[in-house]
Amino acid sequence: MGFATLLSSIGASVATVFVLYCAALFGYRILLHPLRSYPGPFLAKLSDSYAGFYALTWRLHLVTRRDHLKYGPVMRYGPNRLVFNSAAAFRGWPMPMHSERVTKSEVYRVTQQLENVYNVFNVRDRAEHRLKRKLIGRAVTEQSMRSFEPTMTAQIEIFLRQVLQAAQARTTSERMVNMTQPFKYLGYDIVGHLAFGYPLKLQTDDSNRFVVKANAYGNFRLNMYMQWPLLRHLRIESVLDLLPNGLRVRLFNLIETMIKARLAQDKDARRDLFFYAADDFREGNDGLRLGNLWTEAIFFLPAGGDTTSTALASLFFYLSRNPVCYAKLCDEIRTTFRSGADIRGGPQLAGCSYLRACIDEALRMSPPVPGTLWRQLAYDDPHTEPWVVDGHVIPSGTEVGVNIYALHHNEEYFPDPFSFKPERWLAANDDRGGESGKAGIHNAFAAFSAGPRGCAGKAMAYLEASLVTARTLWYFDFEAAPGRADGKGARTRGRTDGHGSEGEFRLYDVFISIHNGPHLAFRTRGDYYRELTGGEL
Repeated sequence: MGFATLLSSIGASVATVFVLYCAALFGYRILLHPLRSYPGPFLAKLSDSYAGFYALTWRLHLVTRRDHLKYGPVMRYGPNRLVFNSAAAFRGWPMPMHSERVTKSEVYRVTQQLENVYNVFNVRDRAEHRLKRKLIGRAVTEQSMRSFEPTMTAQIEIFLRQVLQAAQARTTSERMVNMTQPFKYLGYDIVGHLAFGYPLKLQTDDSNRFVVKANAYGNFRLNMYMQWPLLRHLRIESVLDLLPNGLRVRLFNLIETMIKARLAQDKDARRDLFFYAADDFREGNDGLRLGNLWTEAIFFLPAGGDTTSTALASLFFYLSRNPVCYAKLCDEIRTTFRSGADIRGGPQLAGCSYLRACIDEALRMSPPVPGTLWRQLAYDDPHTEPWVVDGHVIPSGTEVGVNIYALHHNEEYFPDPFSFKPERWLAANDDRGGESGKAGIHNAFAAFSAGPRGCAGKAMAYLEASLVTARTLWYFDFEAAPGRADGKGARTRGRTDGHGSEGEFRLYDVFISIHNGPHLAFRTRGDYYRELTGGEL
């Protein structure tokens, strides 16, 4: 037998074994698997490639909602995955997915930069997570935000002065602003100061603006691996690191610069993340990039820089297309305060109930993290009692999640889900009918997750969104830029083919949402803008 013939024979044998293995595996997953009775897309029962494909196309959130409409409130969305679309599964009885018996899925391990080095996002051990969240949470509590607010306000004033430049421009095209970039730059400038007291200066200098694209690329990788873990195991990481244009390397170098600059200062120089966590997150002898501060910064920057910017972009989009809501919010802001300088954190701002309702409605319609966060029973759970989610006994080894975008557009909780209706939140706050009444929509609100894994930065997000919105409406009026459709297109309302709905602010799911727009045209409101220029005309 010749060498070529031998190779051909071996190849044929390997191919045969592979085909038989796949046949046996797929047969088991369809006919014998504990989840075999659950409905769902056929391909999803065989492989994670179904969700993986739509993660690669940035629209998994839309497709998941479409599939819920077809298959029902619980469906099989991978060989070992169930995704639910109910408040009972997210936050309900008898055991919500944020119970102490439940932890993040094993799939979160694919997001680690290094073995045995975790951050608050991907740590799975519950005791270690509690410690990390407590440390990170100190920097973003309501009390911490009060001391940080002057720094935040200074960055917001830079944003407002740039809006003023656009509002005073001579031509229509110069007055038109794509709000995605200003909100992103503002968000990152704020979180740079909050993390390490570092002036990123994205709003005024283009040197560090690559971090927006770099983190979007990093989030895409993260989402791709979480939905289709096989891709990480195939070691395509080395190829992806070459694209695009070394952004990951530049991001890592910048983070190292930020940390070193802060380490060179006294711990008490400012009340930032380093101040609150330095004593507990000491670096080892293996180098900065193997330490806790490093891995926390990798998560902290996009978590603080990208999420609130999505809420603000969505809010400004829907306000510019809903004149009644716009007028009502303007009236609340302009009658509550006497000047732009009066708009600051405190009882007056907190008392602007319609502003809070508008922010919540924007977060509902455009959740900054629109996808499915996978959970499973903790590895050290004694299994003395079954894990029950919304009446379903979950087999061992199953990953369970609730898709946030689908839940936020579930008509059972949010009638007319593609319409911007802040009033639904005011009605819910006034309702006293309990869980079965209108107040139940709060149980279906998942923008900040819930329980011990809930977002620690909730207070910061509301303060930033409230200050930006209120102060913008104090100094300016705005409207949708002429000729720019943004979220609108030749689509029918409520379309369910995985491409969104007409009039919807378009989100692209790369774990943290990315977007483009809205394009707005600004004009100054009387002479109030003089506060931004030191009183000069």
